[in-house]
Parts: sequence; structure tokens; C-alpha cells
Amino acid sequence: MNAVGADRAGEAVPTVVVDHVDIVYKVNGAGGGRGAATAALSRIVRRKEKVERASGVRRVHAVRNVTFVAHRGEAIGLIGTNGSGKSTLLKAVAGLLPVENGRIFTDGQPSLLGVNAALMKDLTGERNVHLGGLAMGMSREQVRERYQSIVDFSGINEKGDFITLPMRTYSSGMSARLRFSIAAAKDHDVLLIDEALATGDKKFQKRSEARIRELRKQAGTVFLVSHNNRSIRDTCDRVLWLERGELRMDGPTEEVMREYEKFTGK
Repeated sequence: MNAVGADRAGEAVPTVVVDHVDIVYKVNGAGGGRGAATAALSRIVRRKEKVERASGVRRVHAVRNVTFVAHRGEAIGLIGTNGSGKSTLLKAVAGLLPVENGRIFTDGQPSLLGVNAALMKDLTGERNVHLGGLAMGMSREQVRERYQSIVDFSGINEKGDFITLPMRTYSSGMSARLRFSIAAAKDHDVLLIDEALATGDKKFQKRSEARIRELRKQAGTVFLVSHNNRSIRDTCDRVLWLERGELRMDGPTEEVMREYEKFTGK
């Protein structure tokens, strides 16, 4: 039997190749909306990202010339200050954002937590588990088999029968826990998680971290964006540090985290 992350020759198996990738947001006019996308762009601009103006179109260089290779069995943390390009890079790996230059190759289907398992507020949690599971690529039979374990993992029913209530009655933390639980019920080629472990109590965070380790053992690759340094240390064996859209450091978790904490003073 082959070791996780190795092929028959004992070599690491690439699952994601990011080759000299640039990602540029194009914004028409001066703008002025107050939505989440505008706020994110504003943070990037405030951090003195290079901004080009041409023909009334503002170009914000969110990711610059990033290159790395991820392998089967790895859990990779993405860190960086706000507006550094972490979430943007995840969306590009998931195929949700185009690249300006360079190319991204993936072996298997990347799943971005919170997108593939989209939840509908007017439907009950129970109904969302079924729809979310199907959206993640599970069969109806698989969803039925895993339904109770998904509900138990999320902890939604620990203080009442919330799973039978509409999602609009849930707190943001409850919704995030249910999304993670649905996504984690399926084995993934590449699972992309953006801040999922920032929600919930310590008990749920520990369950989530343990599940990520299981996914790695089952030969998947996990990417985790988090501002929680402890979660990165407990979950990931490798870290990519992005700053102002550039890959500043790529290496073993403790080595990169030590330099990052010197940089941020935390």
C-alpha cells in the first residue's frame, strides 16, 4: 500500500500547481459602494498595493507572481495581514477567479468551503444538509448515511432541535459550523477552508482540526486560511505567507510562523 502523499516511486504527488500567477481586480470608475468586495479592495489599496489607472478602469494587483506546488496529504496554512491576497488566491485555485498571468493546475476537483456547500436561509437546517451534501458531490444515499453524523459534528442540536428550524434563525457561528460539517463529511481531493475554524467553541475547533488531519490521511490536500495562529500550528505542516499579494515565505509551519510573528509583533 502506498504511503499518503507518495506514488509508487515514493515521490510526493502534486495536487495543486500554481505557476507564476497574477490576479488583478478591475474596478470601473472611482467606485463608492460599501459592500464587502469594496471594503476588501479598500483594504488592499490602503496597504499601498500597486494601482493602475487606465481608461477609467482601476486595476488592483491582488496577487503577484505567486508560485508553489502542493502535494497529496499536506495541510497548508495561508497566513498574512488583512488584504494580503489569501482569500483571493483560494478562490483562484477553486476556479472562481480568473488569473491575469500564469496558470493553475489541479489534480481532482477543488472544493471551497462555503461555496460548494451553499446554504439557503429560508430552508431548514435538515433540508440544507441534504442539498449541501448533493452540492458537494455526494449521492442521495451517501447524504442519508452521513446525515446524523453531520448534525452531531456541527453541534447544532446540542441546545435544542435547531436542525428543524429555518437557517435564518441561526447565528453566524451556527451557520458556519453547519457548512464546515457538510463539507467535512466528504473526502476531498483538495479542500479549501477560509476562516472556518474561527467560529464555534474550543470543542468544535478541536473536532474540526481532528477532521482536517483525517482528510490528510485519506490522501487529500487541505488549505486553511486563518488568523488563529494556534489553529495553524495545530493543523498544518506547511505554511504559505502572503504579504501585499506576494509569497513572502513558504516552509515548515513553525519556521514560517516564527518569522510572521516577528513581522506582526504578535
